[in-house]
Amino acid sequence: DPLRMLRAARFIAGYGLQPDPELLAAVRRYVGRLEIVSAERIRDELCKLMVVEDPTAGLWFLVDTGIADIVLPELPAMRLEQDPIHRHKDVLAHTIAVVRKTRPNLIVRMAALLHDIGKPKTRSIGPKGVSFHHHEVVGARMTRERLRALRFPNDQVEAISKLVYLHLRFHGYRDD
Repeated sequence: DPLRMLRAARFIAGYGLQPDPELLAAVRRYVGRLEIVSAERIRDELCKLMVVEDPTAGLWFLVDTGIADIVLPELPAMRLEQDPIHRHKDVLAHTIAVVRKTRPNLIVRMAALLHDIGKPKTRSIGPKGVSFHHHEVVGARMTRERLRALRFPNDQVEAISKLVYLHLRFHGYRDD
């Protein structure tokens, strides 16, 4: 069952396991079989991974084995440096760090995971360095497309997309 590859990511993250070399080799060899798994089943396993206490190791497992190339291709696309001149951490490392710091709520975690997926498409390097103009707009559209492809319910698609769209907005206003 190819779905076991996704379950492995959840178990690695949820139980603090280290994948052995044989597992990594097997997943890399058979990762293409995930293409026969329904979007709904992939979504369900992804959702279970996203709400474990710390999904970090599972997310890296998805990327490093090629699973993400099939189920969430936007993730490996974020493996680019935010600022090649100053060598800031890459967008993917930043994204996984953000996910780690959010509470284990599916909507919040999915928004954290997808909040910067628009950066690769909007990245430009100018005289003032790297910029990602309107990545939140592009990212919200990409989020909507990916979540629909994974058959997320419409209310979740809208909530997560809206959080991605608004993630740059200041949220610390008080009455005074």
